Amino acid sequence: MRGMQVHYFAAARAAAGVAVESRELVPNTLGELLEELAAEHSETTAAGMTLAEIFVQCSFLADGHHVQPDASLVGVDRVDVLPPFAGG
Repeated sequence: MRGMQVHYFAAARAAAGVAVESRELVPNTLGELLEELAAEHSETTAAGMTLAEIFVQCSFLADGHHVQPDASLVGVDRVDVLPPFAGG
């Protein structure tokens, strides 16, 4: 079984405490991955938000393609967690 990398940006990076983490065991769907990550990173940011609370506002890319929580992660090498960004 091959692994995958999760890349966090902005507020998601602050909540996770890392920019990138590797997953050896890849869940079947993005939703399952998000549940696992939320359970593992339960601390709050300086703004008082948990990673689970930030996920609600995020967009997700699987190997560069926009995906929803029900998307399969079979064969996916990279997931990007993208909170809303300010500016232009």
